Amino acid sequence: MKTRDYVFFVILLALAAAFPFMGVPRYIIASTLLLFCYATVVSQWNLVFGIAGIFSLAQLAIFAFGAYSTALMGRYLDWSLWPTFPIAGAAGVIFSIFIGLACLRMRGIYVALLTLAISQTMFVLIQTDSDCSELNKAINPSTCVAFTGGPQGLGDFGTFGWREVLGGRNWMMGDYYSMLGLLIVALVFTAAMTQSRIGLAFKALRDNEELATSRGVSVFKYQLIVFAASAFLTAMAGAFYAAHFGSVGTNLVSFPLLLFLISMLVVGGIGRNWGPLLGAGLLMVADEFFKEFSDLRNIGLGLVVLLFMIFLPEGVAGAIESVCKRLQRLALVQHIERRLTAALRRDSAAPD
Repeated sequence: MKTRDYVFFVILLALAAAFPFMGVPRYIIASTLLLFCYATVVSQWNLVFGIAGIFSLAQLAIFAFGAYSTALMGRYLDWSLWPTFPIAGAAGVIFSIFIGLACLRMRGIYVALLTLAISQTMFVLIQTDSDCSELNKAINPSTCVAFTGGPQGLGDFGTFGWREVLGGRNWMMGDYYSMLGLLIVALVFTAAMTQSRIGLAFKALRDNEELATSRGVSVFKYQLIVFAASAFLTAMAGAFYAAHFGSVGTNLVSFPLLLFLISMLVVGGIGRNWGPLLGAGLLMVADEFFKEFSDLRNIGLGLVVLLFMIFLPEGVAGAIESVCKRLQRLALVQHIERRLTAALRRDSAAPD
């Protein structure tokens, strides 16, 4: 990362930290909190897809796996949700390794199809889970609830606990800063991973797999590493999502959410450090606008993505980088021209 990236990060962090105190409506704070959650997921997806070049669609399944892990531990083990977060992250890593072992020897579209099939299989398993669970009968004999909640979803497993600490009106602030903290960790982790030697191996495999393997870089090893590393924070984001909303359901593995998240990656800029954050922000704003036109919402979002793919194929982050490079080149040319002009003046003023 360059100096300007660090300055940009500090400015954004300061704005995000001060945002709830700027008198914005509670609804906007809740939407920003959700933006942080989605940006965390997309940042890890960018690590897999944009940096390592693995066309995987399993990130949403890992996100849902983390959410359900926390929900099930909170409901059936009666745990406080805070210790469930790292466990959900570790469970997401194990889940991702199994997915990786199944698909990472494949390439391109075959990886995408298999990982999409895994996500949709999760959706079907949860959707068809309708039998009354004995564990739920033990909790409340008068109700019939499936183990995963089935199509109705699963609730009553706890929250962050900020209501008890901060009071009934300020609990949202606790959730906001908790999610912001997770996003900061995700962005720092992604930047550190990208600049490390492992990150160089990811890029080498993405750009020229044959050359990388001839230099001793193991395709399977490094792709499994990036798959597992990104899964921890993705599953943690799912756990935070569950804790904030207090319920989980099949919407977590739905196809519209999958398209929404991958659209954030496309709009922001695939493979760019700031792409996930910029894409999440723009798509969330666009989504809020199109909510006023519910019948045209999906069409409108699709049109936004299409326009970006045509006119800004490298995304917002890529366009900003291109503008910065042009400005640097222009400044360099102007500097050279000034130096040459000054040298010519000195030569013309010098006595013969």
